[in-house]
Amino acid sequence: MFEFVGKHKRFIQIAFVVLIVPPFAFFGLESYTRSIRGGEDVATVDGMAISQREFADALSRQHERLRAVFGRDLDAAAFDTPEARLSVLESLIAQRLLVAEVARWRMLPGREQVIAEITRAPEFQADGKFSPERYMAYLRARGLSDEGNVAILQVDLPVARLAGSLSGTAILPRAVAERLLALGAQRREVSEAVLATEQFLARIHPDEAQLKAYFEARAADFGTPERVRAEYLVLSAEELGRAEAATDAELAAAYQARAAQYGVAEQRRASHILVKSREEAETLAAEARRAPGRFAELAKKHSQDPLSAEKGGDLGLFGRGDMVKAFADAAFGMREGEIAGPVQTEFGFHVIRLTAIQPARQRPFEEVRKELAAELARQKGSKKFAEAADAFNNLVYEQYDSLKPAAERFRLSIRQSGWLARSPAPEHGLLGHRQLLAALFSADSIRQRRNTDAVEVAPGVLVAARVLEHQPAARRPFEAVKAEVEKRVRHEEAAKLARREGAAKLAQLRSGGDAGVQWGAAQMVSRREPQALAADALRAVMAADAAKLPAYAGVDRGELGYALYRIARIAPADPLPEAQKSADVQRLQAQLGASELDSYVASLRARAKVEINRANLERK
Repeated sequence: MFEFVGKHKRFIQIAFVVLIVPPFAFFGLESYTRSIRGGEDVATVDGMAISQREFADALSRQHERLRAVFGRDLDAAAFDTPEARLSVLESLIAQRLLVAEVARWRMLPGREQVIAEITRAPEFQADGKFSPERYMAYLRARGLSDEGNVAILQVDLPVARLAGSLSGTAILPRAVAERLLALGAQRREVSEAVLATEQFLARIHPDEAQLKAYFEARAADFGTPERVRAEYLVLSAEELGRAEAATDAELAAAYQARAAQYGVAEQRRASHILVKSREEAETLAAEARRAPGRFAELAKKHSQDPLSAEKGGDLGLFGRGDMVKAFADAAFGMREGEIAGPVQTEFGFHVIRLTAIQPARQRPFEEVRKELAAELARQKGSKKFAEAADAFNNLVYEQYDSLKPAAERFRLSIRQSGWLARSPAPEHGLLGHRQLLAALFSADSIRQRRNTDAVEVAPGVLVAARVLEHQPAARRPFEAVKAEVEKRVRHEEAAKLARREGAAKLAQLRSGGDAGVQWGAAQMVSRREPQALAADALRAVMAADAAKLPAYAGVDRGELGYALYRIARIAPADPLPEAQKSADVQRLQAQLGASELDSYVASLRARAKVEINRANLERK
């Protein structure tokens, strides 16, 4: 898929090495060694405290990482679970253990050493020498002083080096790595047969006593859930920015300031034929030069890049940075209509025909006017939001018995919701945020009818709400829910029957019997290309003993029934390009290194006194 890979080669690589080495954001060396208010600490590690503030900042950084991966609209509160909080805390505990080690081994560098490291850091270099301006900009962006940054680095640098040296001790032999890669890419021909729950419903006939017993055991499941209706205010950076449109003068000034940004680099359009060998590429290049009009025909017939082959080899317009270097160098050195090749890249050998050149140009003001207006609106909105957020929160807190004062001050309309349950649901809209729902269902909100705190339900969006009406959970009589009870009982019993029969058929198949199974179409699957197989099914298929074929596997699909899999053939993996193989080996090496570091930290923890304050851990 040269076209796709070529145009998307700049992947963002995000590694969740969470908090083992702190990202220059703590509060000085003393935070590692003492606690001002021990009762507020989330944990202590051999007397070194992890404060509420530090833990909250660690959670915040975790949420920012999640937003970087999944988008700014991610509801980070959905990931603020007890398990996730404990995971972040465990990372901070691991960090403390490593800090203790560097202190024990007297690895803490002096100020002079740290300053020397700062002056050598590539990010602070300009024209080959240390740039005080870049360094000060770095400090300002993080709210740090020079002295505070040096104090932090006196701990961070040796911890990072210790972690790096520990993970670097792991050695993965090349033969083992290649064997693991081969197993990971091994392909298996698989057919599936599903014993769906629905197939067994006709065989399930529960009586009245069975239905009543089921209802009594789960009466709460069939009751009316607790719910509230609320009124609420929304303070939005987007709305604040939209209220004050940019003037023509502001737009013109912004365009001038961003002139370089609106330059469009030269682009070229080319077609190519991708093949595996130089000899084939040379033959095709000679044939294309003899009859340039047949280039598209040759690409459709011979190119190993199926996406572009369908279009006669056409790759569309691209910039120099959109393609791998060897291909870009060739394409940007050609004349329009010229045919070049073979050109070798990690994908194979290319014959290239340059079909168009689009010179560099400057996008005119009118073309970018709407973009500029939207950008300035966002900037104005963000500034206004930052200025208003604290005042908004304070007002809904201080005037706790009404949203009207805040609505009048910030010129907001008071909105009303429909009925809301405790659990988030798409139809709840902005009020579906977990933290906001928790506030609405708190005792203060329900009994005292107090405003909730302003909750940031999305970046740049604050919502404060107040309960208008509350309905407690209520039990419904059996007769009112009998049909629903019967439906659930029949479904659960049918699923059990499907699983029993599925397991029995699997045993028959493994013993050489036929079991009367109707198999679906066969498909080749691998760990790299699972096709439509679910993760648990793929694990079962790839773990099945294939010493004797056909081999069989079964997967319990819970309420959906049971699935059987027949492995008829094993196929070796296609050879990987050397670049891909090298990257995969490095990934395995990194995983092994992380495992070594985890083992070392586990050994430190076994000898340390670690105390976790569960109440403070769960405090929001």
